[in-house]
Amino acid sequence: MTSPIISVEHLSKRYIIGHQRAKGDGLRHAIEDTARAPWRWFRQRLSADFRPPASGVHPKAADVLPLASDLSRATREEFWALKDVSFEVKQGEVLGVIGRNGAGKSTLLKILSRITEPTEGRVRIKGRVASLLEVGTGFHPELTGRENIFLNGAILGMTKAEITRDFDEIVAFSEIEKFLDTPVKRYSSGMYVRLAFAVAAHLEPDILIVDEVLAVGDAAFQKKCLSKMGDVARGGRTVLFVSHNMQAVNTLCNTAILIERGVIADAGVSSIVVNNYLQRQTTAQSATSQRQWNGEGDAFEAGGIWLHSVRVSVSEGASCDFITTTQPFNIDIEYSNLLPGRPLLVTVILYSPDGAEVFESDTSRDPRWHGKVCATGRFKSSCSIFGNLLNEGQFRIRVIFHNVDTMQALLDCNDALVVSIHDNEERNYSWFGHFKGFVHPKLDWNTKALCGTAGLQSATSKSDLKQVP
Repeated sequence: MTSPIISVEHLSKRYIIGHQRAKGDGLRHAIEDTARAPWRWFRQRLSADFRPPASGVHPKAADVLPLASDLSRATREEFWALKDVSFEVKQGEVLGVIGRNGAGKSTLLKILSRITEPTEGRVRIKGRVASLLEVGTGFHPELTGRENIFLNGAILGMTKAEITRDFDEIVAFSEIEKFLDTPVKRYSSGMYVRLAFAVAAHLEPDILIVDEVLAVGDAAFQKKCLSKMGDVARGGRTVLFVSHNMQAVNTLCNTAILIERGVIADAGVSSIVVNNYLQRQTTAQSATSQRQWNGEGDAFEAGGIWLHSVRVSVSEGASCDFITTTQPFNIDIEYSNLLPGRPLLVTVILYSPDGAEVFESDTSRDPRWHGKVCATGRFKSSCSIFGNLLNEGQFRIRVIFHNVDTMQALLDCNDALVVSIHDNEERNYSWFGHFKGFVHPKLDWNTKALCGTAGLQSATSKSDLKQVP
């Protein structure tokens, strides 16, 4: 039996989070707070020194000592991004890593890529690792695309001859030959991803690690990347793939692990793990027609965007838990823009229960909004879904905010809401099943005779023959 190419044993990663205390008003409060700061620092240090160490590891001084400027107002809290994670990956295996935003997926990949050190546990990796974690990772902004190809190859341990051998194929795959001698600091996020993935996939690493960064590219490029990862896996190399696209995980990956709150909640065959994950999501969210973030533990803020709520409402504006297949409804998104002077694009993506994308729509359809820069303030964007479109079932709603100029994803709420569609339409014929597919539009039909005197016979009386006009 072959030994695993990646072995993760009891891996944990701890971060120290600082919280800002509410500021008082007035000179008296400021003097009192400053006078109490040394005693507060002494108590924090004392409690840290006598706290029982976790797994025999004593906390570092940097983890418990506040900065001098933060002594008066900061409180600190431990956050375990990963806790006691263990798994193995064999050579040639394609492992999908799935879970909600903030579950610990990216932290795991950063440890495997040797970008950050674990707090506890260890990782054993055999061979060269190529990582594609964030847009621009591993690129020097002042160097050209051509120079960065050779730089990345050298980092991976490739010789100049090996890089030169694959150079033309890398350039052809990335489709940025026209800008090859331009400094990459002038590249768009999409061009960054194209070149970075081309380099990572073609320079023959033993292990390819890909985070959700492919979501930045267009649909055609994503499809080409997924096909290339399949070729890499069939060539005997190992792939770790993080994605919110459950269909891609099912298609590409042999096995998968589900991470929830820093621990592995499920592991096994990818189709089974994905189905269990989708059922958990639907069960957890199907009881409500709206979701709100109040800024107290369940806040959702990123990229200068504060997402306040996502809800499903009927045409009158009232929230509604029960939507029928014939009923039009709205997806209402309330948010605040904190940074002025940039054009925003608000996108809604609807997913089927098995993770397939049903449709995508965005605010470019609104002529009053498209191409305009956004001021600071609170906004409400509504996407109107007409009746007789969706089939019966439960659909997951994803909300993404982009900067139109750079097409950078500012905020991505992958599991904003789940909407339940019910079929209660009365039909004038016998039907005891469920219509196939994710959409069930009411389409017009017309039947006419092309020759002869063909007609339609009544189901109640065979003698009652009606001629087709």
